[in-house]
Amino acid sequence: MSQVDRIEELRAEAEAAIAAADGADALEELRVRFLGRKAELTAILRGIAGLPAEERGPVGKAGNQARVALEERLGARRAELEAAELERSVAEDAIDVTLPGAPRMPAGARNLLIRTQREIEDVFVGLGYKVLEGPEVELDYYNFTALNPPPGHPARMA
Repeated sequence: MSQVDRIEELRAEAEAAIAAADGADALEELRVRFLGRKAELTAILRGIAGLPAEERGPVGKAGNQARVALEERLGARRAELEAAELERSVAEDAIDVTLPGAPRMPAGARNLLIRTQREIEDVFVGLGYKVLEGPEVELDYYNFTALNPPPGHPARMA
């Protein structure tokens, strides 16, 4: 079998494998397998210098044509796979505008001091205390008279 025939076989095998590739990883494996540094086609092209003079031209021409054709096929197949992936992702991410919208978010939030007070109350309730509500300002009677400090006591001076 001549080198030119082997190049054509490699080209046909690579084109079939590229057409059957189903992902970017598979395409990269095929690129390395058929066009990489250790590929058979690359070895044939490197060995052209050892061929007789009358075979160099046809082998070099066939090898370079095969390389260019395979690179074009790989690029075209990669573009096809990327387009299919894009279509799939667009179909998955499609928004149905006929569905009802999300519920309205509440406007505003609790005051920071109120939130902090409630957190502290939760801690104390957890420890067994009770939270009692009452007026914010007490009458003089409840602060002083009911507690029996004498009338001239410094705490009573206002």
